[in-house]
Amino acid sequence: MHPAFPDALPSTPCHLNGDYLPLREARVSVLDRGFIFGDGVYEVVPVYDGHLFCFEEHMARLARSLDELRIPNPHGLDGWRAIAQRLVREAPPAATQGLYFQVTRGVAMRDHAMPTGLVPTVFAMINPLKPVPAEVRARGVACVSAEDFRWQKAHIKATSLLGAVLARQISVEAGAAETVMFRGDLLSEASSSNVWVVKDGRVSGPQADHRVLRGIRYGLLERLCARRGIPFALRDITREEVRQADELLLSSASKEVLPVTRLDGQPVGKGVPGPIYDCLYAAYQEAKQAAAA
Repeated sequence: MHPAFPDALPSTPCHLNGDYLPLREARVSVLDRGFIFGDGVYEVVPVYDGHLFCFEEHMARLARSLDELRIPNPHGLDGWRAIAQRLVREAPPAATQGLYFQVTRGVAMRDHAMPTGLVPTVFAMINPLKPVPAEVRARGVACVSAEDFRWQKAHIKATSLLGAVLARQISVEAGAAETVMFRGDLLSEASSSNVWVVKDGRVSGPQADHRVLRGIRYGLLERLCARRGIPFALRDITREEVRQADELLLSSASKEVLPVTRLDGQPVGKGVPGPIYDCLYAAYQEAKQAAAA
């Protein structure tokens, strides 16, 4: 087999432009603009015990990202749901899975300008999603900080993720879980997570503007905080506020909500997961159970 298509790729089901086939057999054109330019968007939907989690919110964000890039949405909500449900049904069962959707502008001869009239390339796959081990949650994770050197449209969930790859590599080489980034003096986000600051029992996150990707957990954590009576706000957050936080949290589809107990080698708060994390993590598990009911 050609090295571009190694045997090691799984045979789990995927969807490509209306066809369902084993992942290792899926092929796209080398002139697809997703391959040439990273000209596309994506979403990752968690699936718990066969149940889609926050699916409507993920598809709404997919639609917003497509609108920003002027790519026509190939499906309505019901069409996306049908693809998702079939992949979940046909995949090997797993307690936690990640359902990946990608839409690119389509295939055309290489030209930076946006061609019109292209048929978008639609790809979806499902794979097991490794949960954060309990022992890691019990001690929290270490992070490092860096300047946010990525582009100014971080609110688009684009497939052109080289900036995020480089940012994540900073933490990999430091033996840390994530890279917490700042634009000037203000907190933006981590390489593949949103970041939350807890001070005096209040949860704060960066404003949802062009500097950050508004994670699905933005709305979810706000709802969970409201249910537990925890004050919640989106605002500008300075480096000093991050350094002086009682707790620092990460959120993403795979991490759910995760405590940061060390930043740049220094303890965050008391250096152990705090009570707000404990409360929000418990509330998150309740939300998952409710979605599966």
